[in-house]
Amino acid sequence: MAQYMDVHHGMKGITADQLMAAHKADLAVERDEGVHFERAWADPESGTVYCLSEAPSPEAVQRVHERAGHRADEVHPVPYSI
Repeated sequence: MAQYMDVHHGMKGITADQLMAAHKADLAVERDEGVHFERAWADPESGTVYCLSEAPSPEAVQRVHERAGHRADEVHPVPYSI
């Protein structure tokens, strides 16, 4: 399965608790789309959130985020990692 990094903008001031709640919302519906969200990072100052997942497609990643209530602004394939 491929890895994807998605990016959310406009989340200025996000707290660790809010990031955890958003991540848990993704985890609650990810199985329906064959996606697994591995990790999330946030920069509350810039309002940028990053999520790393394994998924069958970028569209599947986006569907999970949409169902969880926080559509991604960008979804990028990650063909290589070390």
